[in-house]
Amino acid sequence: MNIRWLAVIPVLGILVFVGFANRVTPFVFGLPFLFFYVVMWVVITAAIMAVIYALDPANKKDSN
Repeated sequence: MNIRWLAVIPVLGILVFVGFANRVTPFVFGLPFLFFYVVMWVVITAAIMAVIYALDPANKKDSN
């Protein structure tokens, strides 16, 4: 499996499933739920991109 396919997860989370989170209540950490959902996916996207970068063989340093 190509590790870059993990980049599809944030696209689905932010663009596809945001319709299911489109509500104001409940409040999470003082934020309306939709705003919290988007902020959560920004953080998750950064984590997934870090994993992709760490596991991508093109980013490995040559041992010579």
